[in-house]
Amino acid sequence: MLLLIVGIVLTGMAFWLFALALALPRLRAAQRLAQIGSYGYPVEGEPADDEAGGETLGGHLDRLADRIGAAAMPRLGGEAGELRGLLVSAGMYGMGPDKFLGYRLLSAVALPVAWLWLGPATGTSGALVTIGFALSALVGWTLPLTAVRRRAESRLAEIDGELPELIDALVVTVEAGSGFNAALQMASRELTGPLGDEIALALREQSMGLSNEAALENLARRVDTPSVRAFVRAVLQGEKLGVSIGDIMRSLAVEARSRRRSAAEERAHKAPVKLLFPLVLLIFPAVMIILLYPALHNITQALGGH
Repeated sequence: MLLLIVGIVLTGMAFWLFALALALPRLRAAQRLAQIGSYGYPVEGEPADDEAGGETLGGHLDRLADRIGAAAMPRLGGEAGELRGLLVSAGMYGMGPDKFLGYRLLSAVALPVAWLWLGPATGTSGALVTIGFALSALVGWTLPLTAVRRRAESRLAEIDGELPELIDALVVTVEAGSGFNAALQMASRELTGPLGDEIALALREQSMGLSNEAALENLARRVDTPSVRAFVRAVLQGEKLGVSIGDIMRSLAVEARSRRRSAAEERAHKAPVKLLFPLVLLIFPAVMIILLYPALHNITQALGGH
């Protein structure tokens, strides 16, 4: 029965790939027309489809995931705004909520299909194949979201760690006579991490006509951390009240370093609790076996001798 299901699934995939190969020229022509209608010319620096040897598999997967996600988003009741904020926090600006949801659904389907193909091929029992099918579907659905959340958390933590250095650079350049925007541009050239990308994006928004206040508010919205919110709030209040930016940056540097020190102390206090689980589950059983086995062995031999 399982082999029949696997055969049907693989046959359907073969027919889908065959139909996709037949429709590839029309899809490419439609993409060209949409590109001309939207922008007039292709983006400079991107290779054309003919030069790249045809459209890649990633492009087909992106469009397929986008269509699946757009169709499933209303039915699943997904929060597109919250998901978009999570993707932006993770630095995945090219990934929309619909496309991400589509990839989650594709992952939730692809992993069970792969398990149905590998399970019987390796001689796994029917019960394990059924359990593995359900678990692989659950893993395929939750793993992409978990990966994005961890990437967003690590990226925001890295931005918080880089912020004091940015503030120090702003203090030096502002006190040397530069304006805040010029100081921000000079500091962004020296930053290569996520904070540099976010500052460069805020400066690009200003160059496109957005006000300084709106660009900084967008920065605080994209990077929703206490340090960045305090930085943006202090800069905006200083500009409105006419307070010296240098003095504001100095107080912000002290506050950011104290916040980073408090976060490090909090992680240090949590370390013993986190170490308790591997100690109890992994190290203590091995130690008890090594210490108690000789005594138990001698007692067993002594009782058996009588």
